[in-house]
Amino acid sequence: MTDEHTADRDELALGRIETEVALLMRFGEATRRGTGTTEHRLLDRAAYVILRHLASVGPQNVSALAAKLNLDGSTVTRQVSAMQRDGLIARTPDPTDGRGTVISPTPAGLQRMAAVQAARTRLYGDILAAWSPDDRDSLAALLHRLNQALESRSRPR
Repeated sequence: MTDEHTADRDELALGRIETEVALLMRFGEATRRGTGTTEHRLLDRAAYVILRHLASVGPQNVSALAAKLNLDGSTVTRQVSAMQRDGLIARTPDPTDGRGTVISPTPAGLQRMAAVQAARTRLYGDILAAWSPDDRDSLAALLHRLNQALESRSRPR
């Protein structure tokens, strides 16, 4: 195989990847909006992502949360304030900085997050029912690699 052939093949693959990721985002959003079950609507997307992260790593201050999610601090502050009003998170004094607070999920927040996660897992189980367990494992591994690469790319350099 020549270097030119390899470059052409790689360019074609990258174009297909771009198309498939664009379609994935569009169909994913359409699926989320079109799903009729209540569980899918218990949390908006931002609250779900924040609660999943906090459940995974534990309490964090807004700055750390914003950095992890690659969002502006003021955006996260607004989202967290709305979540606090809804009883999904609690703020407590930051043990490392007496002036700040840390955010942690409430039992109600964790319960809603678990309901949404279970509903999404069932949905993907239905969508991927015809796929073999090996294909599902491969998809999970490749999506994880893609998300890691996207996360690394989005960090400030």
